[in-house]
Amino acid sequence: MSLFYGFQSLVLTVLGVAALGCELFAFVDALRHPEAAYAAAGKRTRTFWLIVTGVALLFGVVTVFNVISLPGIIAFVGAAVYLADVRPALRHVRGIGSGQNRPW
Repeated sequence: MSLFYGFQSLVLTVLGVAALGCELFAFVDALRHPEAAYAAAGKRTRTFWLIVTGVALLFGVVTVFNVISLPGIIAFVGAAVYLADVRPALRHVRGIGSGQNRPW
C-alpha cells in the first residue's frame, strides 16, 4: 500500500511542478508585452494581468506539493486563462509568430 501512496505523491508532485512552470511562463510572458499591446488587443491592462499571473505564481509556489487544493487550482486557472486567451491576442497584435516571414 505504501508503494501506491509513493506513486500518488510522485504524480502530484510532477503535476505541481508542471503547473508551477505554466504559472511562471505566464508571468514572464505578461512582463514581456508593453501596455499598448494589451489595449490594442482589447484585453484588460498589463497591470491587471501582472497581478493575476503574479498571484497565480505565488499560489503555485505555495501549493507545489498540494496542487489539487483550491488555491492550487485557482492559480492554474488564472495562468491558463492568460495563456489561452490573452497571450494569443497579444502575439497577433504584435505580429509575433504569425508565420508571415516563412520562406515556404
